Amino acid sequence: MLHTLNKSPVAADLTTLCLFMGDGDDLVLLQDGVLCAVNGARPLDVLPAAQVYALAADVEARGLSAHISPAIRLLDYTEFVTLSEKHTQQMAW
Repeated sequence: MLHTLNKSPVAADLTTLCLFMGDGDDLVLLQDGVLCAVNGARPLDVLPAAQVYALAADVEARGLSAHISPAIRLLDYTEFVTLSEKHTQQMAW
């Protein structure tokens, strides 16, 4: 399943998100969700071991390019579409 998170760490229910994530799931951080990817941020500690991505355009729009954790892979829109095609189910948070 592909999970997308578009809320800031303050507004997001990361506990429930983590409960719903399973093996093979991917998580894409969008809009204010990219704030979860800031290097040293607490959300990085609670997010599951699934592959976590962030949309590069949203990271750049918030001036965070130099502050994103190396554990987060940045995606462009084409890669996001490809990842969406990979997963037959999607859940937006």
